[in-house]
Amino acid sequence: MTQGKILLQPGTLWTSVKKQTEHAFQCGALLSIPTEFEFVEQDNVRFLVRILSNLNRKKAAKEKQEKQSATSGEEFNPFLPYEEDLFVADISHTHLCILNKFNVVDYHLLIITRTFEEQESLLTLEDFTAMWACLADFDGLAFYNSGKSAGASQRHKHLQLVPLPLAPSGSQIPIEPLLTSAQFQNSNGTSVKLPFVHAFAPLNSNWVQSPLTGGQATLEVYRTLLNAVGLDAKQCGAYNLLVTREWMLIVPRSQEHFQSISVNSLGFAGALLVKNAAEMEILKAQGPMTILKNVAIEHC
Repeated sequence: MTQGKILLQPGTLWTSVKKQTEHAFQCGALLSIPTEFEFVEQDNVRFLVRILSNLNRKKAAKEKQEKQSATSGEEFNPFLPYEEDLFVADISHTHLCILNKFNVVDYHLLIITRTFEEQESLLTLEDFTAMWACLADFDGLAFYNSGKSAGASQRHKHLQLVPLPLAPSGSQIPIEPLLTSAQFQNSNGTSVKLPFVHAFAPLNSNWVQSPLTGGQATLEVYRTLLNAVGLDAKQCGAYNLLVTREWMLIVPRSQEHFQSISVNSLGFAGALLVKNAAEMEILKAQGPMTILKNVAIEHC
């Protein structure tokens, strides 16, 4: 990292997020997508399933972007330049954070690189340092959808951060109880209760006190987990990465969809999203864990 400097002032992020959310909502830059939710249980996990009430806003914006791309001949990039009304804070010389324009969860942040990098590229020391700088003042779940098959909708590299708890009752993160039963071999673990290839590792929550130290340590854990699930550190395949102050989970992906249901990292946290009642029926008939198993890589 250039000079190894964090620009984000400690203790300011959460206040900035709330203030900017109010501003962005009032000026029309923030187009929250309303949802309803219910719990669907399978394999002792109470999955939080949101159903979209209205996708028209996102659809209209996507059509506008496609027109812009057709006119300019270049793929539309919402992060270069980003919308000023969505800007929350400078994190470092390499990263800044903005609000997710089409948020389903309140206070959903995007940690984006200042210059273009491919979403499928490996995470770096700078990425993890920026993540820890945010986690220090924002108790949340950070996640990374590596590539389109992992649910990434933008090519420009971005981590995402949503506040905890994910669910209004029960576990902070629905899948977390299964991770506490992980069996460890060396420094990474797997849970016999998760029916797909994955690797899990505990983290030190004190790393929030020094994002640079935390970033370096987390980078090592990340590389270990990539190796544990058979992902090549030079030529990576699609995967989802979930990180809290306490742990990291990686799940290689085989495909983005189960039938019409798209799954990203939040699915592996136990929070799924469906577009309509028909998709909710598919999810209930198949079971959410079965859907995760189908889009991940099944254990041999």
